[in-house]
Amino acid sequence: MGDFILPPIEGARALPPGPVARLGSVSTKGAPSLGASALRALAERHGIRPKRSLGQHFLIDPNMARAIVADASVGPGDRVVEIGAGLGSLTRALAEAGADVLAVEMDRALIPALLESVSGLDRVRVVQADAMGWEWAEQLQGPGSILCANLPYNVATPLVLETLERVPHVRRLVVMVQREVGERLVAGPGEDAYGIPSVRVAYRAEGALVRRVPPSVFWPRPKVESVIVRLTRRDRPAVAVPEDRLWAVVDAGFAERRKTMRNALRRLGVEGEAADDLLRAAGVDPSTRAETLALQEFARIAEMLPPEMVPRSPATPSPPSTRATSP
Repeated sequence: MGDFILPPIEGARALPPGPVARLGSVSTKGAPSLGASALRALAERHGIRPKRSLGQHFLIDPNMARAIVADASVGPGDRVVEIGAGLGSLTRALAEAGADVLAVEMDRALIPALLESVSGLDRVRVVQADAMGWEWAEQLQGPGSILCANLPYNVATPLVLETLERVPHVRRLVVMVQREVGERLVAGPGEDAYGIPSVRVAYRAEGALVRRVPPSVFWPRPKVESVIVRLTRRDRPAVAVPEDRLWAVVDAGFAERRKTMRNALRRLGVEGEAADDLLRAAGVDPSTRAETLALQEFARIAEMLPPEMVPRSPATPSPPSTRATSP
């Protein structure tokens, strides 16, 4: 199955509220990787069929799973949280690399199969939880964790952005997502995919596309190509401007694509010559579009914005508590 792997790229319904269901770990050594046939047989034994409503496409190529682990630079002793563990193909590869794995799965129907899949591996802890509920963050054992996952389309972007914002213990994210989602997360100014998610990622992380993933490594096969995205958290945000001011400008800029920043500032109550003067003071041509501006340029505009023009935003949710102190 190795010829399924393309070379690296150079250059939901929520669970009912409640605590995470801790389903324990297992400690038998020596289990080999499960191939496509074994994983399909595992699913059949447990009566599992992929659910379109949850965006389920199970990774069934162990070679690709190992490639993702290599892309994530996971090794012995690393702490990894896997979101959407599914049938455990990536879970097994992470554990075989020597990592301590917190495998999070929302779908109750998958849990028995997942537990069977990882039953020959050390250091795997399976929990049942909705990843967007953030209870899993309370299970992290300390700073420096890695998030490694095959993310369904319907939660990929919000989960990545909110993990960067709310879970500082996760220092690196290596996720498999649909190609258009991955491109949107790491696009730069002037690129077709560049938008609000790109700017929000750049604020907190350095990102890159590291590998293309063909549909043939999944069951069922999706109709689109996927990519591996690697995001490394910055020690501090890339710009120092207050976030409410920054995101007010970014959101206004992208509210109507192809509109100039002069028009965008009208949404914030700055019009006419005042808008032109503000933009020129920030070193930005008033006729420039948001799609061409880098994070630093948005920050300069935000710094020039009069305080009374910044809309009051709703309170930001508090980050989930963790057992260790943030770095």
